Amino acid sequence: MSVAKVTEIIASSETSFDDAVKQGIERATKTLKGVSSAWVKDQQVVVNDGKITAYRVNLKVTFVLND
Repeated sequence: MSVAKVTEIIASSETSFDDAVKQGIERATKTLKGVSSAWVKDQQVVVNDGKITAYRVNLKVTFVLND
């Protein structure tokens, strides 16, 4: 039997939402072992002087707990 836990993280990128997701997952897997999936809960952009300066994603990352 496996037990999983879900943790919420926020990641950002100056390039795109896809890049923000990629950076978030790469960073999460440095600390969390057994990452099995992620759900993009929310997306938002930061706007300065009428231009998008950052893309942010709120991720729910699922990882399996060790026995």
